[in-house]
Amino acid sequence: MEKSECLVVIPAYNEEKNIARLVCEVKACGFPVIVVDDGSKDSTANEAKSAGAEVLVMSVNQGKGVALRRGFDGLLKTRYPAAIVMDSDGQHDPKELEHFLNALNETGSEVVVGNRMEDPKNMPWIRRVTNRFMSWIISSVSKQNISDSQCGYRALKREVLEKIKLKTDRFEIESEILLEAARMGFKISFIPIRCVYRNEISRINPIWDTVRFFSFLFKYLKQTRHLERA
Repeated sequence: MEKSECLVVIPAYNEEKNIARLVCEVKACGFPVIVVDDGSKDSTANEAKSAGAEVLVMSVNQGKGVALRRGFDGLLKTRYPAAIVMDSDGQHDPKELEHFLNALNETGSEVVVGNRMEDPKNMPWIRRVTNRFMSWIISSVSKQNISDSQCGYRALKREVLEKIKLKTDRFEIESEILLEAARMGFKISFIPIRCVYRNEISRINPIWDTVRFFSFLFKYLKQTRHLERA
């Protein structure tokens, strides 16, 4: 698989200050890019278009999960054999895109996820604790070794997106993708990445998102058990 065959999907919300630079850096690395504007109130969509991205615009803000599902649907209408998802706020380094592509080509994995936990010293401590806990739970449920379940920098082959059923609207989609991929028998692997944390207030609330995580997990386990009995 070549760079030109791997579509970079970027969900974005109110990122007019960062999105043009990010799109330009992704394109400079040789990858096509689509930005899903999740109902931004600023000029995120225009900035992304001006930088050369294909842009899907959602009329109202619905959450990262909805934006990603919209982006994946867009990919499935094309012939791209894989997607790489990255955040729009500058946390993820486009220079590492090639590492994800190499992992897809060389490891036999259908899903490749960035692992921030090999060097987590720059990660806010509450995020570090909740991520380790969530990753342990996802590992137990999926029966695969999940090093970093909440990292949004990840690559997925087309066959994964064609088979998994995604329903969540917000950040729970990070966990849902891994659980669904594991349930469908896909191999998940991890590569170390560097993550940059800005001083701005994060949209992630570790406590509230942990509550959402357990609510999602309970519903997911109930649903999958029902499917297994059917």
